[in-house]
Amino acid sequence: MSFNPSPLPLITTQPNPHPSRLQSATRTQTKTATPEFAEETDLLIIGSGAGALTANLRARSLGLRSILIEKEDLVGGASAISGGGFWIPCNPISGVADSKDAALTYFAQAVGDVGPASSLEKRDAFVSNGARMVEFLRQHGFEFHVSKGYPDYYPRMEGAMGGGGRSLEARVFDMRRVGVWEGRIRPSGIPVAMYTHDGRVFSRVLSSVVAFGYVVRRMLPLFARMVVGQRPASMGRALVGQLLHLNLKHDGEFDLRTQTGLSKLIQDPTGRVVGAEVRTADACTSIRATRGIILAAGGFAHNKEMRETYLPSPATTDWTSSPPGDTGDAIQEGIRIGAATALMDDAWWGPTIIDPVTLKPHFALMERSVPHCFIVDSSGARFMNEAESYTDAGHDQYTRNETVKAIPAWLILDSNHRERYMLGRLLPKKKPSKQALGQGVVITATSLAELARKTGIDPTGLVATTKRYNEMCKTGVDEDFGKGSNAYDQFFGDPVVGPNPNMGPLLKPPFYATAVWPGDLGTKGGLLTDEFQRVLDKDANPIPGLFAIGNTAASIMGRTYLGAGSSLGPAMTHGYIAADFISKELDAK
Repeated sequence: MSFNPSPLPLITTQPNPHPSRLQSATRTQTKTATPEFAEETDLLIIGSGAGALTANLRARSLGLRSILIEKEDLVGGASAISGGGFWIPCNPISGVADSKDAALTYFAQAVGDVGPASSLEKRDAFVSNGARMVEFLRQHGFEFHVSKGYPDYYPRMEGAMGGGGRSLEARVFDMRRVGVWEGRIRPSGIPVAMYTHDGRVFSRVLSSVVAFGYVVRRMLPLFARMVVGQRPASMGRALVGQLLHLNLKHDGEFDLRTQTGLSKLIQDPTGRVVGAEVRTADACTSIRATRGIILAAGGFAHNKEMRETYLPSPATTDWTSSPPGDTGDAIQEGIRIGAATALMDDAWWGPTIIDPVTLKPHFALMERSVPHCFIVDSSGARFMNEAESYTDAGHDQYTRNETVKAIPAWLILDSNHRERYMLGRLLPKKKPSKQALGQGVVITATSLAELARKTGIDPTGLVATTKRYNEMCKTGVDEDFGKGSNAYDQFFGDPVVGPNPNMGPLLKPPFYATAVWPGDLGTKGGLLTDEFQRVLDKDANPIPGLFAIGNTAASIMGRTYLGAGSSLGPAMTHGYIAADFISKELDAK
């Protein structure tokens, strides 16, 4: 086995320079005589996230030659900085009762009819092959961890699993096992190795003796591993690390080229995609892909022009949690050669604050779900269940902003919240820095009326909302939005608080506010694909030789988020499906 963690030898490479982001949509199709190619492979994979690495491992196991290219100098894309969960119904790891019928019923209830992006055929293929993908990885040595108790996001719907079981993640992984690649995997930003179901307790470590003891018990084994020289990683970094490790140890050469970006898809006179022009810092070359190309390059979260064209207003790249290379190159190339698209106006939304420690966007999950806080618009009124699924919260914020200014909205909390729970990376009891206060990242006041004036919120509205919210906290029933009324909400609440683990009154000054923006984990819209992940043209016919997975493809989840790992689960499964189809197509020939 050999591998090269660098791009093509003799070439110093950089991320692919791009033309104007929407210019590619107006180019003519490239259906001229097939050019000469500098090299040849069976399968070319564009991207290096979890979906791409799964597709590559499956393809190599089926005897296909493959090349992966990644335009950035770091591998893993959004997968590496994610929570690392992947949602797989009927998986063989969790040990809970599940069924295909239940999963498909849940799909029908939660996603509904969003068109061909989530057709019945695609749902059936995903549910049927997800478990096979998991078993395939297990046979190759992937070590799984069950996201204990992590419920589906709509636990009351028919077919949902309110007690969890469909969300998996990678076990804590020693990054030394990938050798020189360790420094080439995108850092996750997670300060310590933890599982997703542990993160909710870490965020409230000082809220109770029980929470503190739990964190200590979880940390001791990690410290022991570090003492003996291990470098433990978790969540998305562990997922990418394990998949990379499996690819490296598989028989044959692992060919992943960083700082090598897609420049242009190449078609033969019949319209079949037969290769691609790829670009490094100072050179272009062409690669023939005799069996196909899988586009796994992410969405367009960092493409300002595309966001302004497709996504709701206001649109900006400032609030996204996706990595900077997420600029829509592969989607634009698909559009250029005639591919259909779907869901281009949607994203994996989520309330986002500016972290008072790092001063960077922070995807706020736990902060808004624990007691002693709520979110309001400029009128001082609540407009959502603060503990709801993050994608739903993003939709709610944009919808509210159409009638009342709600971008930014404001997370309002009191000192009880600050003494018990983290705010981004700001530890409980710790005061915001002078920089955070000076820049208005965190605003504080001794009264709610003063806080309202400092933030531009209507004071009368904020005081009235607080009074009503505090009254509802006594009974634990959110009569307005149902906060804390289901298993998903409660999963991120504080179990020592009653009668509702998600609700607690705002009584103790000083009071705090931080702006809430409609951030995202990436975009949902992309190239339309069929159940084999073949890219479809505008007449719903497959474009021969072209496949798309992950955020490059329109999401099978439609406009919802069914459970933890609703982006990575399909990305990995679809990579497996595409590789299988390409191999079987080869066998048929």
